[in-house]
Amino acid sequence: YKQKVKDIVDGALFPEAGVDSRIGHAGGAGGLVVVRGLDLFSYCESCLLPFKVRCHVGYIPSGQRVVGLSKLSRVSDVFARRLQNPHRLANEISAALYNSIRPAGVAVFLQCWHIQFPEEEDGHAQVFSSEEMHGWKEVPVRAGSGVFEDEKSNVWTDFSALLKFKGVNIEKAQVKQPVYQSWCIAGSKELCNGHGAKNGFNSRNATKPGGTNQSAMTSAAISILHALGEDPSRAGLAGTPHRFIQWLTNFKRSSLELKPSLFGNPNSGWQSHNGNGKIKNLGNGYMSNLCSELNLPFWSQCEHHLLPFQGVVHIGYIADEEQVVVERSSMQSLVHFYGYHLQVQERLTRQIAESVYSVFSRGVIVVVEANHICMISRGIEKVGSSTATIAVLGHLASDSEAKAKFLQTVSKRSASGS
Repeated sequence: YKQKVKDIVDGALFPEAGVDSRIGHAGGAGGLVVVRGLDLFSYCESCLLPFKVRCHVGYIPSGQRVVGLSKLSRVSDVFARRLQNPHRLANEISAALYNSIRPAGVAVFLQCWHIQFPEEEDGHAQVFSSEEMHGWKEVPVRAGSGVFEDEKSNVWTDFSALLKFKGVNIEKAQVKQPVYQSWCIAGSKELCNGHGAKNGFNSRNATKPGGTNQSAMTSAAISILHALGEDPSRAGLAGTPHRFIQWLTNFKRSSLELKPSLFGNPNSGWQSHNGNGKIKNLGNGYMSNLCSELNLPFWSQCEHHLLPFQGVVHIGYIADEEQVVVERSSMQSLVHFYGYHLQVQERLTRQIAESVYSVFSRGVIVVVEANHICMISRGIEKVGSSTATIAVLGHLASDSEAKAKFLQTVSKRSASGS
């Protein structure tokens, strides 16, 4: 918040010859420059959770001078590290570069992804399809200054063409329409319910059990916003402390015990996939009785940084002849239960494996694949990285053929997107 764009750009403006305007546009006089694929992160002003940003910035030099390319990234990063929504972020980057560099024009295109809050339906969390990037919502936005203020100008055509070289399409990008209602589910739900910007904290929760604690937590979140140098009363932040606390209190359910009816009792709620209560024996060895449930979505909260991580779980197990095959919904409930804790991925993998192993003691294998927001928004800031963990119990720990068969199945399903 304290960094000034002028301090970043000063000393990075270099003389560069152009060509006569009667001939064309090039170099330091009208030649379009586009820096593509800057991976950043920002924080949603509606819920205080990080969101991913891929930033593309272009400008048209003027006055026979150009700016050091790294400064385009640096300025973009400064504004991304503030509480934002995608539309304002694009506008602020565009305006800041235009006012500091004084080019003919600046164009900004952002691809932003926000993690979505699972909804509770009948005690089970909503899960997301693979097409939804396992719970991430994308919003593309663009903004322009100078000659790029005209949305129909040919300079946008050139900017778009240079992005298409990298497979990026800006045609569906929002320009002037605010994205609050479609961007953050926490914010849009409050707007739909009549809370949000006008009413701020939802007073109904103050009368519920634990309401006093929630009020104290909300006050603490307001203090954090003040400490950042923000104004908690501004339109974009009204109601944000309450929404942030709502997110955190999802994990109060970590004190609940796993219901026996969900998992652990083969005679309660389990059904056979082949209808006769047994697994068909396809031959000799453990591989013939190896069952699997793949791509079970989950979300959880990192206990080290209080930031979410989400992904999918793959479960394989060896069943006896007389055992039924577990329904996918039961496996999903198991995954959901352990995800609703403050967690680390290694523990989550082990806990799921141990629970399945308590029923299918011949052998269990569990693979968890996840994206960790704490690796995007802090520390090494590795956008796009993912983490995979594996737990193997029983006979599968020594049966390399069966284990390899399961992992190969996961690999094929992942490659096909099914």
